[in-house]
Amino acid sequence: MKETFTQSTIVTEENTAFRMGSGTLPVYATPALVAFMENTACKLLDDTEAGYTTVGTKMDIKHLRASAIGEAIECTAKLTEQDGRKYTFRIEAYNKQKVCIAAAIHERFCVNIEHFMQKLR
Repeated sequence: MKETFTQSTIVTEENTAFRMGSGTLPVYATPALVAFMENTACKLLDDTEAGYTTVGTKMDIKHLRASAIGEAIECTAKLTEQDGRKYTFRIEAYNKQKVCIAAAIHERFCVNIEHFMQKLR
């Protein structure tokens, strides 16, 4: 399993606070940023055993700086702890000037897909 993963995105009109309904300004929406950060952590666990997946259970985020439409964002997730089925990540997002725009601690649990989905029925 990899210990870190980095990916990039561009802020678009579709993922602004105004468009997503989380605010009134045309800046990168916190919900979009959270989803991008969570996706970055998920990709560290792409090699999960067949029949299993991970689900997010906690996200403690600080959105530190606004980002405009067209701005490139780079996100890196680092696996900091594994305790049984629980995975803990430190995730940071930076703009093109290498200024940290967000930092988070994220937890995921490994679950059996069939059992997990049966609980919802």
